[in-house]
Amino acid sequence: MQLLTRTAAARMSGDRQLRGMLDTNILILRRWIDPADLPDEMAISAITLAELSAGPHEAVRSDEQEAYAERARRLEILQRAESEFDAIPFDTEAARVYGRVAAAVIASGRKPRRRVADLMIAATAIAQGLPLYTTNPGDFVGLEALTQIIAVPWPAAEN
Repeated sequence: MQLLTRTAAARMSGDRQLRGMLDTNILILRRWIDPADLPDEMAISAITLAELSAGPHEAVRSDEQEAYAERARRLEILQRAESEFDAIPFDTEAARVYGRVAAAVIASGRKPRRRVADLMIAATAIAQGLPLYTTNPGDFVGLEALTQIIAVPWPAAEN
């Protein structure tokens, strides 16, 4: 499959009720992303919750007050995700699909170990038959034959 923007995907499918899996970066940037660039029915993977759960522990700033503020911001994103979504688990089918995902990444000349979480999210999307929405389509190079990667424009400004 090919890399599409959400607008192009909607035109091609004729489907006004698009469904899709959101990459973790979409949740982080969601308040600045145009809702028209996202599917009407959104899903997330349990892997996304894992990444968001680790986020507050990874907040490092030179100023202690800034570090507290960043941890609070990351916790808020996690809490919103937990309250808005029932995360789709990385199950046996997703684990089987992951083998094909890793093979496709290797075939494209890349190393799957450097992007395990991203590829597990992609495997979950493939197992569920959902396109994957991301602001970082480069993270999924090599997977075009396995799933539809929909590039969401990076927000103009993060405030």
